[in-house]
This record gives sequence, C-alpha cells and structure tokens, in this order.
Amino acid sequence: MVRFCSHRFTRVTAISTTKHDPWIVLDTARQVATPEGIEITLRVAGPVPRALAYLIDLLIRGVVLIVLMIAVAALGEFGKALLLLAAFSLEWLYPVFFEVMAAGATPGKRVMGLMVLNDDGTPVRWPASLTRNLLRALDFLPFLYFTGLCAMIANRDFKRLGDLAADTLVVYRERKPAAASIPVSAPVAPPAALSLSEQRTLLEFAGRSARITPERTAELAEIVMPLTGQNTGEAAVQRLIGIANHLIGRR
Repeated sequence: MVRFCSHRFTRVTAISTTKHDPWIVLDTARQVATPEGIEITLRVAGPVPRALAYLIDLLIRGVVLIVLMIAVAALGEFGKALLLLAAFSLEWLYPVFFEVMAAGATPGKRVMGLMVLNDDGTPVRWPASLTRNLLRALDFLPFLYFTGLCAMIANRDFKRLGDLAADTLVVYRERKPAAASIPVSAPVAPPAALSLSEQRTLLEFAGRSARITPERTAELAEIVMPLTGQNTGEAAVQRLIGIANHLIGRR
C-alpha cells in the first residue's frame, strides 16, 4: 500500500512542481542508457530553438568576419587570402570547435540552452562533430535548410541528415535545480520500511514543501495515508517532514 501511494505521490508531485520551458512543451523526452549502464532522460530540441541558435551563431560569425575584413583591408591580396581562410573556418570549423571544446554548445546553442550529444548521451567528439557539420551542405539544399527541416520533421528525434549520419542528438541542457532544504522538525520514525525510491520521493517532497502552496502540500501529503496515519492537512505534512528528518539522520 505504501509503494502504490508513493508512486502516485511521485507522479502528482512532479506534475505540480515542474515548470516547463515554453520550447520544451512541443518536444520529446528520451530515455537513454549510457555506456556505464546509467539511464538518463534527454529532452530533444525541435526545429524552432535550433533555428534561433543557428541565427545567433550566424550573427556572431558575421560580426567577426566584418571585423576581420576591416583589419586586413590594407594587406591587399594577402589580406583577401586571409579573409577567405577565415570565412572557411567560421563556416565549417566554428561549430565543430565549440561542440567539442565547449561542452557540446556553440554560443548560439548556449544562449538557447541546447547542446549536442551522441545518441548514447556521451559528449560529442571530433569525428561525429565534423560529420554532422560538413553534411550541413546537404541539409541546406535546395534552399534555407529545407532538406534538413524535412528530415527533422520525419523522425521522432528531430534529426537532420548530419545528425543521422553522425549518430548525434541536439538536446536541452539540464538546468541546475535549486538547492532544496528540508525544514527542521522533530524526527519521526516511519511506520514501515521504505524502499530507496520511496525514501527519495519523501525527501524530495520535504525539500520542495516550502515552494508549494500549503493547500497543495496538504493534498499531496494526504495521498500517502500509510505514512501519515489519521493525520490530515498540515498535521500530515508535518509528519512527513518529521519522517524526512529521521531519514537524513537528524536526532
């Protein structure tokens, strides 16, 4: 009975306290098992935030190119050669450098909260990044990334051709959660042994209780009657917080 209520409690708590990013609502979450056997959830980014990230990077590259154009204007033919080399590097090596050396994110992706990862959730390396970026030429055809957009719409992970070839994903960077502090209360021993997941759920509830309305915390607390006993409302909340204090070793 405790286990059943705990699962329901977890689901309701998550729904009531999660604030969704407006770009994430239409995108999808993927469960990925890393090579170490750890299961993580990745939120795959769709076309709109990726297009905005590309426009930001395009603006940055344009500004850099204009500055270089002014700087080498007096160097004649040698300056033109340097400018062509810089233009090539900015177009093809700029995204590769940042994806590999800056935690999977160009400046534009960082602004939009995105990053590039391998399909298994590991950091992208040089071969994969080079593959996905060199194939942007195909994604661009016949104009304005039309082919890439069609490919993204056609698959559930929003992969353009470069991502399909390189086995990469563009996902939302996880925001660091706000530190949760469990209110100090007289410790109360749980009436029954709790599994690790049930303990984690209870501690999460206690840590978030200060950020939820009193009415909502009371409603959630009353779901796990095997733990709260006959207590309801604020008394049920305080009992759960007391059990949380016991679990973290306060005496």
